[in-house]
Amino acid sequence: MDAVGVLAICPCGLSESWGKNGAAASHGRAHSLSFRSYRHLAAFQPSPFLALSYSCRHAGTVRARRTKTRIFLPHLVAAMEGVEETYIMIKPDGVQRGLVGEIISRFEKKGFLLKGLKLFQCPKELAEEHYKDLKDKSFYPKLIDYITSGPVVCMAWEGVGVVASSRKLIGATNPLQAEPGTIRGDLAVQTGRNVVHGSDSPENGHREIDLWFKEGELCHWVPAQAPWLRE
Repeated sequence: MDAVGVLAICPCGLSESWGKNGAAASHGRAHSLSFRSYRHLAAFQPSPFLALSYSCRHAGTVRARRTKTRIFLPHLVAAMEGVEETYIMIKPDGVQRGLVGEIISRFEKKGFLLKGLKLFQCPKELAEEHYKDLKDKSFYPKLIDYITSGPVVCMAWEGVGVVASSRKLIGATNPLQAEPGTIRGDLAVQTGRNVVHGSDSPENGHREIDLWFKEGELCHWVPAQAPWLRE
């Protein structure tokens, strides 16, 4: 992403670059954004999927100086590119079988951003809330017993199209119908022991992350490899 549309009002210390005559320097090109000081960057929660080269304006100077440093835009702007969050959970059978590292590596190698990770013993009340849409199913009691039978690994991942892409990485609900190369296709043989859960929509991704993670448990950070994943 080479340019961002001009903002009518520049929050958090953002400003346009101005020409010698005091007018905005457009000339058919998108206006560039600059920061008056580094402290204004604190208002942003970084997302590595949109980036902006920025200029540092020093006191007493009018001419902005471009640098090679890249500052990553907040989630509000990143949403323009379809950045989503999804909840991925390694179920008790995946933990017991020692598949945690294998499963995490599938998402890391894909290039998604890990924002939250914890080993957690799920209480019955939380399991019932998570699977409330399946409450009328005959297998519901057995499902609750299964998901609370041992620790699970809770993960929050971020990325462009991460919900649909994660579902493809995980594979079909029935492992015997999952394609080779998917997590379930490679690592499971039965629906009742299909090792991993993934959100089925962006809306459920937000709901499930809020359900399984408390405030302060998610990390907003920028991986060094981000510029090598997207232009």
